[in-house]
Amino acid sequence: MTSPSPSSSARASIFSIDVEDWFHILDVPATPPPSAWDDLPSRVEANFMRLLDLLDQTGVRSTCFFLGYVAARFPHLPREAARRGHEVASHGYDHQLVHRQTRAEFLADVARAKHVLEDTIGAAVDGYRSPGFSLSEGTGWFFEALLEAGYRYDSSVFPAAHGHGGLKTARTAPHWRSYPSGRLGEFPISVTETLGRRMCFFGGGYLRLFPYAAIHHMARRVERDGRPVVFYVHPREIDPEHPRLPMSAVRRFKSYVNLATTEAKLRRIFRDFPLTTFRDYLSRHGAELADERFH
Repeated sequence: MTSPSPSSSARASIFSIDVEDWFHILDVPATPPPSAWDDLPSRVEANFMRLLDLLDQTGVRSTCFFLGYVAARFPHLPREAARRGHEVASHGYDHQLVHRQTRAEFLADVARAKHVLEDTIGAAVDGYRSPGFSLSEGTGWFFEALLEAGYRYDSSVFPAAHGHGGLKTARTAPHWRSYPSGRLGEFPISVTETLGRRMCFFGGGYLRLFPYAAIHHMARRVERDGRPVVFYVHPREIDPEHPRLPMSAVRRFKSYVNLATTEAKLRRIFRDFPLTTFRDYLSRHGAELADERFH
């Protein structure tokens, strides 16, 4: 059955792209180190441009979380995203798991990425998303480090079990985190209660695994809770022919299942949901968000 068109009065959800290449899969022994990346055949350029074209066809604006490495190697990509009206944000520079870095290492990485991106597009970069949503109970310094680096908001909290981290928190809606050093907007990855546990349906392997009917149904549940749905995708996920890294059968399934279904699902998301960027959502609704204070 065809879904009804979204109401023009509905509060928009958010569409985002984590702009990285096919060899940036995390926590796999075969993943090449940053020193080898320049020698590998890249697919990010063609795949990202394809995503921009899909967005143009439906008038959707997205937030593009660029690896600083990708922006430095292909500076025309963030420039083109900005030219087409999308928000350019940061995915860090070297795609390293947060919980494997010290605070100083993390701060250097995110500051470097912000500097490269801002120099490339000639505009401020407000947002950050960590590789693999890799916060943990041991990275309590994370949010204040982002404030120190000059970021305004984050979308790194995965409020459910997750292979690279997942942060135990009762908060699933966007909110402010206020510290003596400043205030940071947090947009947790969207989850919904299913069979007694929190589950995500809206990005990465989750979006590829579940049928669109389930994604649509669960997204409407998030909307009824008064939350925006945070959708996310990686450029390699619309490219079923991209090279594969050797890995275990379980990781291979998670990394490569249903790649051929991604583009069709994205087209339906673009049709069925009003979508905006993180920056625009904060501009419209920031004053309404709850404020949690930390000392």
